[in-house]
Amino acid sequence: MICSLITPDFPFPSLKPLFARPPPKPSLSFPKPILCFHHRNPNIFENPSKPVGIFIKTLVESNSDRVLYREVKKREGNGGRRGFALVGSHQMLLLCGLGYWVQGFRCFPWLALNFHMAHYLNLHPSILQLVQNSGNFPMVAKPLYGILSDALYIGGARRVPYVSIGVLLQVLSWGSLALIPVAGEALPALMACVLLSNLGASITEVAKDALVAEYGQTNKICGLQSYTFMALAVGGVLGNFIGGYNLSSSPPRKMFLLFSIILCFQLSVSLATREESLGLLQLPEPDVHGKSIMENVRNQISDLVTSISDPSVYRPLAWVVASISVVPLLSGSIFCYQTQCLNLDPSVIGMSRVVSQLVLLSVTVFYDHHWKRVSMRKLIGMVQILYASSFLLDIVLVKQINLKLGISNELFALCFSGLAETIAQFKLLPFSVLFASLSPKGCEGSLISFFASAVCLSSIVGGFFGIGLASLIGIRSGDYSSLPVGISIQFIAALLPLMWIHFVPKMSPVVEREKKRGMSRRSRKNRRVGRVMYSGSVYVYRRERESEVQG
Repeated sequence: MICSLITPDFPFPSLKPLFARPPPKPSLSFPKPILCFHHRNPNIFENPSKPVGIFIKTLVESNSDRVLYREVKKREGNGGRRGFALVGSHQMLLLCGLGYWVQGFRCFPWLALNFHMAHYLNLHPSILQLVQNSGNFPMVAKPLYGILSDALYIGGARRVPYVSIGVLLQVLSWGSLALIPVAGEALPALMACVLLSNLGASITEVAKDALVAEYGQTNKICGLQSYTFMALAVGGVLGNFIGGYNLSSSPPRKMFLLFSIILCFQLSVSLATREESLGLLQLPEPDVHGKSIMENVRNQISDLVTSISDPSVYRPLAWVVASISVVPLLSGSIFCYQTQCLNLDPSVIGMSRVVSQLVLLSVTVFYDHHWKRVSMRKLIGMVQILYASSFLLDIVLVKQINLKLGISNELFALCFSGLAETIAQFKLLPFSVLFASLSPKGCEGSLISFFASAVCLSSIVGGFFGIGLASLIGIRSGDYSSLPVGISIQFIAALLPLMWIHFVPKMSPVVEREKKRGMSRRSRKNRRVGRVMYSGSVYVYRRERESEVQG
């Protein structure tokens, strides 16, 4: 809050009114208050060439000698004054930054689990892919977790406790795989641990996504999801690098134990964080009675349905879901082909994931600085074409065309093996920013979790399409001759979503807000800047433009 003292003997500096100021009254001591709506530059003595508009909110005191004004600076887009840290920024960085890093680091135990199922349990490629896709079923229920997070408070908080619950479930699942031998040897027990792990991960992801969206809306920050993708990519880089290096020398159970220790550290951080210290908008807590809670849940469901019914929400949501579900995934078959036919070392596959995560980190940074201002429809269209083209690289490896070009299998797999998965992950970033900006107050968890659930469900559908396609064209362990046919079908299916690309909005919300802000700034330069009222008489003056003052 900035206070200033204005006296009759100290006129406004460097102002040249176009209309003559009225003669001074013999006395200003009258019962009516003096109202001033003048936009004054607080830095006019230091830098008069850069006028800054400040809205004078209240008249505090007036008499014949002086008029004391209280000025309140309008809140800027970054949530406060420049040079001041946002409320709760350090706690958010620790809680969510670590949380997204651990989420990206989950590839570390999953890499070990895939090798464990392929080499120690000798699962069929279709069975391996079935386990991978069936384990994602808890993530389909993300809207339920989001509605509970929005409606049901735990200990006076509705985000951080759910993060702790999800992390605890992951500790139990990966700890059981590490410390109980039977859990990793019997397929039903293994499947139960995978489901429990993904249940905890989905609850944690819903709470973190809602926290980030709510924090961005509270502080008027758009595009925080870019930084969450960066944390995910950094965790993926380290997880794949350490996992690929340790697979050849350490048993999978040790890797499960190491990840459990990291989860325990995350659990301690979430338990030590108080939600009120994050500087979020505190909404009224519902009554503790069961009836009130159920009514609040029904209200949240109604708000979610209303949000999804908006064409600006359901049209891009329908496109991204369809673009994922129509592509049959053959990840299990390609993984078995690389390990069984090409005999690639685990470190090569791990390092290929490192390269793909580095690419994801680079393009995320580039998107945050440049591509946010590109037309969203144009950007998504180009990304979808690149995604379809990346499948052709698998044909090059299967047909061994790379050897004819003098490129070894190890080098080719290192550079291009995870490219399709990287592009698929990056494609979700603009939609995450879009839906986070469209989330209504109090419904952040519900809408974002619905988007994540729809993406997960579409991935499961694409995975089951891939299992059916592999069985239809005869892909089995030891016989991968028809794998190029399946990859060609993938390429054609990935191009189909371009037919309904008009469902994607032309401009992203970041660009629209920047355009509105720029138009507002330009209009403020030339508009009427204030009026001074003396006992009912109004005298209007205009500030001359900067060029006229300098001239």
